[in-house]
Amino acid sequence: MMTKLKIKSGDVVKVIAGDHKGSEGKVLRVIRDKNKAVIEGVNMVSKHTKPSAKSPQGGIVKKEAPMHISNLSLIDPKSKEATKVGFKVEGDKKIRFSKKSNQVL
Repeated sequence: MMTKLKIKSGDVVKVIAGDHKGSEGKVLRVIRDKNKAVIEGVNMVSKHTKPSAKSPQGGIVKKEAPMHISNLSLIDPKSKEATKVGFKVEGDKKIRFSKKSNQVL
């Protein structure tokens, strides 16, 4: 069963726990079935690659590794601080809003 996540790709998030605590970045990809997200420039890992047609040299490639959603907090566009996300229904649309500033996200 896939859970409803409060973070979408394109959101700016702050890491609130773990080795990269305090760093911020844009969400590149959300992996819903694993409750993880890939954040630009955060949680970089070194991946060893074999020589192939694409990269004939091979070697070590730096790339972002997925990070658990529970370690992330959305950044409020108004106050530039970490905030919780709420949902409300306006008309026939369900919208996300910042609990800190009550602004629609």
